[in-house]
Formats: sequence, structure tokens, C-alpha cells
Amino acid sequence: MENNSPVTDSIMMKSSSIRSMSSNRSRASGGGSVREVNLGEFGSKPVRRGSRGADSEGYGTSQKEISDEDSRIVYLSDPERTNEKFEFSGNSIRTAKYSIVTFLPRNLFEQFHRVAYIYFLVIAILNQLPMLAVFGRGASILPLAFVLLVTAVKDAYEDYRRHRSDRIENNRLALVLLDGQFQEKKWKEIKVGEIIKISSSGTIPCDMVLLSTSDPTGVAYIQTINLDGESNLKTRYAKQETQMKMPEKDSISGMIKCEKPNRNIYGFHANMEIDGKRVSLGPSNIILRGCELKNTSWAIGVAVYAGRETKAMLNNSGAPSKRSRLETRMNREIIILSFFLIALCTLVSVCAGVWLRHHKDELNTIPFYRKLDFSEDEVEDYNYYGWGLEIVFTFLMSVIVYQIMIPISLYISMELVRVGQAYFMIQDNRMYDETSNARFQCRALNINEDLGQIKYVFSDKTGTLTENKMEFQCASIWGVDYGSGKSDSQEEVAGFSAQDGQALRPKMKVKVDPVLLNLSKSGKHSDEGKHVHDFFLALAACNTIVPLAVETSDPAVKLIDYQGESPDEQALVYAAAAYGFMLIERTSGHIVIDVQGERKRFNVLGLHEFDSDRKRMSVILGCPDNTVKVFVKGADTTMFGIIDKSLSLNVVRATELHLHSYSSMGLRTLVVGMREMSASEYEEWQSSYEAANTSVIGRAALLRKVAGNVEKNLTILGASGIEDKLQEGVPEAIESLRVAGIKVWVLTGDKQETAISIGYSSKLLTNSMTQIVINNKSKESCKRSLEAALTRCKSLTPQNAEENIVAGASAIALIIDGTSLVYVLDGELEELLFQLASYCSVVLCCRVAPLQKAGIVALIKNRADDMTLAIGDGANDVSMIQMADVGIGISGQEGRQAVMASDFAMGQFRFLVPLLLVHGHWNYQRMGYMILYNFYRNAILVFVLFWYALFTAFTLTTALTDWSSMLYSIIYTAVPTIVVGILDKDLSRVTLMKYPQLYGAGQRQESYNKKLFWVTMIDTLWQSIVAFFIPVLAYWESEIDISSIGDLWTLAVVILVNVHLAMDVIRWSWITHAAIWGSIVATFICVIVIDSLTFLPGYWAIFHAAAEAKFWFCLLSITIAALAPRFVVKAFIQHARPRDIQIAREGEKFRNLRDSQTAEIEMNPIVDPPRR
Repeated sequence: MENNSPVTDSIMMKSSSIRSMSSNRSRASGGGSVREVNLGEFGSKPVRRGSRGADSEGYGTSQKEISDEDSRIVYLSDPERTNEKFEFSGNSIRTAKYSIVTFLPRNLFEQFHRVAYIYFLVIAILNQLPMLAVFGRGASILPLAFVLLVTAVKDAYEDYRRHRSDRIENNRLALVLLDGQFQEKKWKEIKVGEIIKISSSGTIPCDMVLLSTSDPTGVAYIQTINLDGESNLKTRYAKQETQMKMPEKDSISGMIKCEKPNRNIYGFHANMEIDGKRVSLGPSNIILRGCELKNTSWAIGVAVYAGRETKAMLNNSGAPSKRSRLETRMNREIIILSFFLIALCTLVSVCAGVWLRHHKDELNTIPFYRKLDFSEDEVEDYNYYGWGLEIVFTFLMSVIVYQIMIPISLYISMELVRVGQAYFMIQDNRMYDETSNARFQCRALNINEDLGQIKYVFSDKTGTLTENKMEFQCASIWGVDYGSGKSDSQEEVAGFSAQDGQALRPKMKVKVDPVLLNLSKSGKHSDEGKHVHDFFLALAACNTIVPLAVETSDPAVKLIDYQGESPDEQALVYAAAAYGFMLIERTSGHIVIDVQGERKRFNVLGLHEFDSDRKRMSVILGCPDNTVKVFVKGADTTMFGIIDKSLSLNVVRATELHLHSYSSMGLRTLVVGMREMSASEYEEWQSSYEAANTSVIGRAALLRKVAGNVEKNLTILGASGIEDKLQEGVPEAIESLRVAGIKVWVLTGDKQETAISIGYSSKLLTNSMTQIVINNKSKESCKRSLEAALTRCKSLTPQNAEENIVAGASAIALIIDGTSLVYVLDGELEELLFQLASYCSVVLCCRVAPLQKAGIVALIKNRADDMTLAIGDGANDVSMIQMADVGIGISGQEGRQAVMASDFAMGQFRFLVPLLLVHGHWNYQRMGYMILYNFYRNAILVFVLFWYALFTAFTLTTALTDWSSMLYSIIYTAVPTIVVGILDKDLSRVTLMKYPQLYGAGQRQESYNKKLFWVTMIDTLWQSIVAFFIPVLAYWESEIDISSIGDLWTLAVVILVNVHLAMDVIRWSWITHAAIWGSIVATFICVIVIDSLTFLPGYWAIFHAAAEAKFWFCLLSITIAALAPRFVVKAFIQHARPRDIQIAREGEKFRNLRDSQTAEIEMNPIVDPPRR
């Protein structure tokens, strides 16, 4: 490349400016074909960068001084003085929950949150007392101890993995300045104030303010994939005052006064005093823990926040203990059963007291009671403690005997069922992502069934709904539309640049319009050609993209990879390259663009980056024809206000029509304009910028004003249409979720226009929706906007939800920005937002911080009795994922923090549909049935024992052997319920996917609710009466012994509960058959074995009883009589008042019988509950 002119050299050398644009000096552009810019007439002023400047106060940093009470002082390279009061955290982190000391008490405390565990602990303690010992003391404590031990081992292993991860992280090495040279030091030993050196591809160990980098202009490129999920490189800058200093040679002394640690990863406000000068610091001067240094040989910084005070750790609120909603409601029923048990025991003890009073004169002679002990010479009472204590002891003993009313085996069964369900979810190939080779992950086993009850889905946008890959689709240039017709003649072109035998090609190809391509090659000889030239020159130059040369297998060809913070900019630069305007090189002071084979150099005289207030960016270029031009691109809402419409009114109107067309296609749009600057204008801008940039107070506002002075009276060049590539199947997935009655909210850190564009392309928003936008800068205006919006929603929405469906009322979409949410989530306005959101079918939240995402989820979670699910892919989604009832991380190319914090992980958003509609539905239906069945299974045995107590003077003797009582919940009845809980399917996958509204069964709690619980208990009571009294009546006045009739009751109850289960099984398999009928056979075998052992009571009893036909008649009649009412009621309800599940099941049956795919199934409409 030719040497610069003296003026240009002067500009480059004085470029003390704050916002240098790039680091990587591409060596591809050597040689003499690059035309120079002569800017002698503009003087040798330094290059300037604005409007955010280095401070990036566009992010929202304060415009006032940092007060002493809200700040911390950091002395450069002096950690002892910095932390002399030991106020600051060390750099060691800890994500583990337990330590060796706290594991046992804390883990037991968490486990005993289950009400049943406390109950069984009390039972075990009571059974240790001699006067109450019904069972063996060791045997009574074993079941609870086993459950506690298994859970503790699982928790210990999970926490061991967290400890191991922490240990690896804390023992990583970093280069720290010690005794004048950089030496290796463990991360955990780093202190605030120390100077640290990071090498290329190194990870940042703490939050650091950049002091210098390997780039002469102080630029460093950072990948924040582990922080915010973005894979694009971001630029950070060292101040010029520290950039030229070498810590190993130059003594660096100074002071940084910065804000106290906070969670805002997008903001940083500080001042630095160095060499007697005071400079301001902003978000672009700090690099955060967890980020990686890329395309920069090294960077040096000073630690300002360490360990748990880093922004990344402050945004990690820890892994909460999530519990299934079904299990929480089950605790309510367990409390009811506990009261019922107390009532049962009270009745037995009172009746025992009455019996004792009534027979007080006969107690010495009644054979089976034995009040007196005649075994010794001196006659005394035999285990008799008086009438009052006998009642108390009878109550406590009855609690022990009837303890299985609260089924401890249910918890073990639930854990095993969840493991089985998780296995089938993981093995589901329909949730396997081939592109990332990612299978579904089930990271939390205790909330599988919650997947079947979700009402709200909160989704991130970038990387979750989209692939974060933009594609240039069309352009409107000087009022002419190119490419939106998507003609068949479009072809993919990459662009090409060759010099000195070295060829450069852009990494990505772009579909081009043949007509536009020919115009771009025709040069500036015609008006059309000139407009096309300026348009693509603006796309190639007005950006912060860094071109990186990548080697290929062919030494003569290199690929150019465009890296930058914005995927939109990447798409535009690739498009410009495809049309012959290829960005080759970028440094802090100039860019090189290959324009149709001729390399041209443009001096970058100034740059005003995009900010959320202006919603545009601009670049001031010194062009090869010795002119200075301002190129501006931005959102149409702000661009049309600064375009001089008198110059080209027809073009403006045509562009507006094209923009509307692009937006309706769901494309992201940008408007491009330009104007020439005179020498005096440039000088005025230069001095204004310098004055604004050196201001300490209100710098951001002043820089925006400077930008506004040059971004005016523009000539419109055109507009672009970019497609943000959605992940495969996202629109269809969102439609299925909405049909299923699930409300989808999108929470994104992107700007409002981006979120709305994605809303349209994902079919979340439609043109028929009424949009309500809340953008406010104060609490009062926010309150007024919410109230006005609520009034409008009430006028648009019919009072009756069913009327809403019938009338087809216009859906309402709420769009709210992060600034408004600051005031809403402050507390007073939360209820207003909740009421407003309840009227909306779609909510888009834009520019939200990570903690705001969690606040929005909490707002709904705390006010609605509905299940929430959050799904995201970046570290900025962690708080939201952990706050929701169910958290899902997208695994793939966007970091691992979201996955590590999630309950479930998968590769694509579209997998959410089979996860919820299929597996979620199955899991909920199975678990709900299993809980009720376990209540029934245990209660029927308790009732049989209770009826028996009525006929045995309330003495709590039992006809069942101790072994049968113990094996009842382990062998006799446990396996079938587990197998059915894992394998049974009420509907096929095809039906559940075809009719998403079937998912509403879980939202309406059809498989588990109070009504079903009480119906089950009534049915249990009836079945227990039949099971007990048929043998009693059949053997009345016979000589059958207690062991024989006890065996009859045991077998009758086991057969009854297994046949009951068989009646409800929908999908039979050989495993189900083996489990149910095998359990009955196993019970017969166990009873025979027990009765064959001479040292156990009831020797040979089963053989005596089974020898009579009466025994088998009783078993048959009990099964028929007990289950007949259930069968009749079930058949009647399914015929007279069928639910969606029964309707769909019949549809499946008829399709199978007639192989008819045309049969329509009419479902009940999903109606939201009345609004409060």
C-alpha cells in the first residue's frame, strides 16, 4: 500500500480518540492499487469517534458524578492499599450448595420439606417406645432411612460435581504483574487493584478495566458467548492515556473511582485519574469475567470487581430447589389424609375406651384380653396402664398400624417413574438436533410432570427463536425495489477481489438480483448507477465490522470473515461484497474497499455508533475524490425525520411503500442516507466533538447533540430488507403452542424494531393484531400509559371469554421496553401490567436486562395460578430460567451457562412442541393417575384393617402377617404402578401433535384435582367394605382361623387393586401384562412360602383355606362386586359427558378400525379463566 500523505499521517498519529474501530490489520491489501485520500485542506486534526464514545453512555450510565457512598476506589497495581479495609471480595467463586459441615443438616432440612417424611419420622420414633412397639424397632426406621439415604447420595453426587467445577475454575492460571513482571497466579488469588495480562483466546478471570492492548489504537475484541449468548465479537477500548504505557517498564500509578458492584452487564460508570489527568470510563472500557479475548494478541487491565462481586456472578442467583406443582398439591391431600387418619385413630381409641368401660368387670376373665398376669406367684397387671393411658396408647398404636394411609412408597415410586420418563424423553429421536449433535437433556428429575401444565412460555429471541444468522434479501434504491419479488433468476454470489496473485472471497454467499448486479457493475456513468454505487458504499463503510482473513486449502485464495457485534451489519457487508463493494481492511483511521476490482482507501474521520435514543449510526469518510461525506443508516422511525424530503419527495414516498412491504414480509429494515460536508462543517464538528468528549458531566447527551448536528438534511439513498433466519419450525411451533392455550412471551435485549420484526416472521404477531406500545421515561408517564392501555383493552375485548372466541375479537399484542419495566417492576405498577397482560395474547419485552427477565417471570408466577416456562440460550437468560417453574436451556453454539442452570436442555426451540404436547401430557397424566392410585392402594388396606378392629374389641391385632404387611407396598403392588407410570399412553403421539388443544387437559388439572381425590376415596371406601365383609359373611359361624381369613383378605386386596389398575390401562404391552398379572402370581407365591415356614404364625393356613371352593368364590365375588360400580360410572360419564381425551381416543379407535384419516374430532374450545 502507498504511504499516506502528510496530512493523513497526521490524522492517524493524533488519533488519540476514544472509539477506535478495529484491531486487525489485514495484510491482504498491500501493493499500490489503493487510491489515497488527500485531506490537506481539512487540516491535521485527530480522528474522532462518537456519539457514545468510549464511555458508551448510550447504554444508560449516569450523567452525574459518582458519590462517595456509591463508589469504590481502586488503586492501580496496589491491591493492598485498595483493599486495606478488607471490604472487597476475593476472586474465588462457589456455586456448590453444601460443604462437609453443612451437608447433613441442610440436606435433611430440604428433604423434610416433604410433609410425609416428618410423619414417618414421628411414626418411627413412636414405635421405639416399649408400650407402643407394634413392629420391630429396626424395621420401622428402615424404610424412611433408605429413602433419605438414596436422596442424600444423589444430592451429594450433584454437589460434588459443582465443587469439582468450582475447583477447576478457581485454580485456572492468569498472568499478574508482580515485582515488575507478569507471573502466573491462580484465579482465586487475584485481588482487586492487580494488573492482569490476558493472551489471545484467554478467558477473563475477573471484571477488568482495559489499560492497553496489542493494537496501537487500544482496541480489543471480546467474545461474550458465555455472558450474553452472542457469538459475534465485540469491541472494547483502552484509554489513550494508558495505552502507550508498558506496565513491565513504566510505573503505572493512578486511581479508578467506579460504581459499586451491580448486576447491570450493559452498564459501567467510572472515572480514572492518571498522570494528573481525569478521564471518564464506560461500558466499552471494561471486560467482564467469562468473556474471551479474540483476534488480539494480548490485553492488559486492572481488576475492579472480583469473585462473587463480578457482574456475571451477581447475575447468577443460584440454583433454586424446584418442586413439582403436582407434588405440592399432593402435600395438600396428604395433610387431608393425615387428618383423616387422626380421625380414624381417635374413633378407634374412643371406641376402645368405651369397650373397656363396658367390660371393666370382665377384664380379668376374658381370654383374649388378659388384664392379669398369673405366671408368677404374685398376681399383677399384665401390660395394663389404666383406662386413660390405655386410650392414649391405643390412639398411638393405631397411628402406627394405619401409618400406610400416608404412602411413603409413593415417593420412591415417583422417583423411579421420573427416571423412566426421563429415559424415554432423552431417547426420543424427534428431539435430537443433528446440526449440533445435541440430544435432549433431563437435568432435573423432579418436575417432569410440570411439562404437562404450562400456561406461559417466556422465550429469549437471539439464539432461541432465531439462528442469529441474517440474510440480505432485497433493497430499495432511489425509489426502485430490487429483489423483493424473489425471482427465479436470483443466484448466490460471494464477490471476488484479486491482487498480486492473492484472491479474496467473502466467507458467505448472498442471493443477488441480476438487474441490480448489472447496475452495480456499470459504475457511476448513469444516475441509477451513481445511486447504486453510493448505496452499497454506505453498506460497506457505515458499520463496525472487522474483516478477518482466513486461510483455505488453496494458498492463493483466502476467505474474508466479517466479524462484528451486529449480525445485521454482517449481512449488509456480505451483501455489499456480493454486489462488488468488498470491505478488505479496517484500522482505527481508515478502511479499504474493493470497488468493482479497484481497491480504494477511505479515511475514517469520525464515527457515531448506534444508540437506543438516536436509533441510527453515522460515519464521516474522507473519499478518494477529496470530498468528505456523511453516511447514515438507521431505523425508519428516526431516519425520515432527518432526510431532506424537498430534494427527493417521490423517492421518499416510494421508499416508505417498499419499507411497509418489507415489514409485512417480516424483514428487518434499515434506511440509508448521505450528504457531503464542507470544510467549515467538518472543522465545526471536530471542535464540538472534542468539547463534548472531554466533558465529565452529561457527556452522553452532549455527544448525541454533536451527532444530531451532522445527521441532518440527508439525501435518501434507499433501504435494505434483511431476514433474521428463524430456527427451523419456529412459526409452526409457536402456532401449535398458541392453539394449545399457551401464551408465548418474548423477552429480548434487542431493540424494539428487531423484536417486532421477529414477531412477524415467527407468526407471533400478525397484521390483524392491535399493538399497544409502552415506551416511557418516567414513572408517572408509565402509569398513565398503562392505565390508558388497560382502558383500551377493556373496550376491545368482550367481557365474556367465550364471546371473545365466538366473535373472533382482535387479538392484542403488548410491546414494552426495558426502561418502562424499570418503573413497572419497582412494585407499584406490577398489578397494572399484570392486568394489562392478561388481556393480551402476545407480549414482547424489548431491551430488558437479565434480572428484568426474571422479574417479569416472577410477576406472572406470583399473581397467576398458572405454570410458567422460560427458555433461553445465553447467560443473560439464567435468572429467567431459574425463576420460572420450568427452565429450558438451548444447547448448541451459544455457550453453556443457560444449559447448566436449566432443568431441561435441547437443541432447537421447535422441540418444545413434542416436549410439552407429547411428553409433558403423558408425564402429567401418568403421574396424576399414579398418585391417586397410590392413595387408593394404601387406603383400601387401612380400611380393611379398620373394619377388622371393629370386630376385635379395638385391640389393633391384625389378621395380616407382619411379612405380608411389609411386602404389600414392595412386591405385591409396587411394580405395576411404576410400569404403568412409565409406559402407559392415553393418546398416541400423532393425535397429540395433530390436536394441540388436547394439552389443555393438564392446564385444567383433569388428571389430578380435589374432585378426583374425593371420588377416589369414596370408591376406596366401597371397595374396602366389599373386600372385608364378603369373607366375614361367607365364613360367619365357621371355624376358620385368623391366619386363613387374613390370607384371604391379603389376596383379595392385591387382586382387587391390580385388576382396578388393569381397568385403567390404555396401552398394553407385554411388560404391563407381566407386571400386573405377575404381581398377583408373586403374591400367591409369597403367601404360600410364608405359610410354609414353621417358625412363623399361620403355618399351612393358606392350604387349609384354599382347599374350599368358598375361598375362590369369595375372591371372584369381591373383584366383581367391588369394581362393578366403578365400571358403570366410568362408562356412563364417558358416554354422557366425554372430555377431549375420551373424544380423541374414540377418534383413534375408529381410525384404526376403518383406517380413516378424514374423521374430524370436535374439541372443546380453550377458554381462559375470567380476569380478575
